[in-house]
Amino acid sequence: MSQFDYIKQHYAVPAEIGRLVKVNGRAGVIIKDCGHHLGVNFDDDKPGVVRHCHPTWEVEYGGIGCIRKTTKSQQRYKRYLEYGDGFKNFMEFCYWDASPEHEWNRGEA
Repeated sequence: MSQFDYIKQHYAVPAEIGRLVKVNGRAGVIIKDCGHHLGVNFDDDKPGVVRHCHPTWEVEYGGIGCIRKTTKSQQRYKRYLEYGDGFKNFMEFCYWDASPEHEWNRGEA
């Protein structure tokens, strides 16, 4: 199954990445498939913050919008959550993370 197939089939809603939504009055955009839930980044949250929302509970679907980019520090923290267990402390991770051997430091990503 591809992204949102389950939600589209079982709830008959037009869920997809980039779709504008209003959930319980809060405006946002769908940025992630979270299985049985929508991953929504609300306009009043920081970029990259994902809130899980039920596809039919108080949701109004709109057109297609754009996904806000995460800041560099948010991207670093996401990498720390992914790779951080292999380091003694956060500073050791930061030295590793700043190394030019990684694609995120060469501008290729």
